[in-house]
Order: sequence, then C-alpha cells, then structure tokens
Amino acid sequence: MRQDNKLSRTLHVLLHMACHDKVYTSEQIAMMLGTNSAVVRRTLAGLRDAGFVSAVKGHHGGWRIAGDLKGISLLDIYRAVGAKHLFAIGGGDENPECAVEASVNQALGNVLDEAEQLLLDRFSEISLEDLRVGFKCHCPEDL
Repeated sequence: MRQDNKLSRTLHVLLHMACHDKVYTSEQIAMMLGTNSAVVRRTLAGLRDAGFVSAVKGHHGGWRIAGDLKGISLLDIYRAVGAKHLFAIGGGDENPECAVEASVNQALGNVLDEAEQLLLDRFSEISLEDLRVGFKCHCPEDL
C-alpha cells in the first residue's frame, strides 16, 4: 500500500516558509516537492483557510507563513491538509456476517483507535516553532 506523505511534505514547505521570510510561488513549491502547482494550491488553500499561510496576490505573489509558529501544532496542520487515515492497516470487510471477522475487526479497531488518539495527542504537543528550532540546530547556517 502506498504511503501517504501529505503531512510531511506540507511540513517541509511550512518549515521553508518559517525559516526564510519570503514569498514562495506555487510553482517554486511544486518544484521543491516534485509535484504540480495545482496540487500545491489545493493543499495550501486548506492551510490558508485555517490561517496558517496567506496568499499574496499580484506579479510577485505567492504564499507565505502566517500566524505565530508557537500556536500552530502538527495536529492543526494534519487537520488542515485533510489527511484521511494515520494507519494503512485495518479490519476486513469481505464477510460482514462472519463472527471471526467481527471479532478481529473489533480488536483491531480498538487498538488502532487508541494508537491514533495517542499519536494525535502527541501531534498537538509539537509546534511549527519546535520544528523550526530543530532545523536550526541541524543547519544553523541556513537561517
């Protein structure tokens, strides 16, 4: 199954924006991520609606970070990009009348729900500022 890297790719872009006070065009971001600018605009629109980035109009327009980095958590960004599932594993649905399948689905569902909640709780504790500081420790010459 294909891994969903939307959150990590979005964090990559936001960290660039947080570390460099400049406007990035959708095309520049698309090149950075190896995707097309329509995907970038769609993703950043969700972040704009949440108040995490702003769109700058005009000839030298593009996207820039908005808001306080300490106030933007990984959970906020995860929700803004509309990631569907944290885990690629889950129960089966081939035989909904099967008691074994129902038992397995219940056990897996409970464990996955607990794990997801723990992960989301941890996401809420990590801010974009925490990522910026971590990056600064690894590459101080880039700031």
